[in-house]
Amino acid sequence: MAKAIKKQVLGRGLSALLNNPKEDVMSVKDKNADKFVGNILEIDLEAIVVNPFQPRTHFNEDSLKELASSIKELGVIQPITVRKLEGNKFQLVSGERRFRASKLIGLKNIPAYIRIANDQEMLEMALVENIQRSDLDPIEIALSYQQLIDQIKLTQEKLSRRVGKNRSTIANYLRLLKLDPIIQTGMRDGFLSMGHGRALINIFDEEKQLEIYESIIKDKLSVRQTEQLVKKVKEGKSLKTELVLPKEMPKFVKKGLKDISSYFGHKVEVKISGVDKGKIIIPFHSEEDFIRIKKLLE
Repeated sequence: MAKAIKKQVLGRGLSALLNNPKEDVMSVKDKNADKFVGNILEIDLEAIVVNPFQPRTHFNEDSLKELASSIKELGVIQPITVRKLEGNKFQLVSGERRFRASKLIGLKNIPAYIRIANDQEMLEMALVENIQRSDLDPIEIALSYQQLIDQIKLTQEKLSRRVGKNRSTIANYLRLLKLDPIIQTGMRDGFLSMGHGRALINIFDEEKQLEIYESIIKDKLSVRQTEQLVKKVKEGKSLKTELVLPKEMPKFVKKGLKDISSYFGHKVEVKISGVDKGKIIIPFHSEEDFIRIKKLLE
């Protein structure tokens, strides 16, 4: 059983402290800091401003509505995290989806952990928290890593320790940012995977990158097929003539081939011309055989 989270409603005493400039809490060393920092308080949603360091810029509306419906039914189960600003104001560190969904259904208050942090710490907390999410696309993760390196001046080695990822993993994500912006957008929209992107990085000519990208989308190439195509292009072979589509017969074809052959009374031939694409060739051995097959197709 999960432990129930004890939440403290922001009462008159705490509100008075927040609204008193002389007793404003801006550091863990300040008087009454223990009443805010590290505690979970019910905070007025209108007192919270969004995080300018939030790496994520797109929030799926349908997903937000689903979350809002859940919050309306069960409440906010996991508190958001905010940092204390001057006066009765807070800045969002993490939990923007919960924050937005709560506003969507007209809630007045939301449970929140209170933190004290400067701008650099704020940026780091937001980025690291964002990276730990499971629903980020590879480009969002790569951009978050790059921000940590650029703005907090972390080396890849230090970043590796900070986020608990192998240095090679971080390097692989960062390399994705060298891809043409159109390809990066394709990855963000789910048209191709990180594996596809890693294969395309090995093509330095942006025009050829885009040609291969179009082939991936058009022919539904797997990562393995993309790697083979990239290898041939690097060897100087023509993209159009060297596009090798799968030679191995798909499982669904193998499974149905016996039934088709049995139906027509001949062993039919299948020629694969692309991913999930091909031709079925039905042989005939006489005029009568042809007419028989024709009737079966009517």
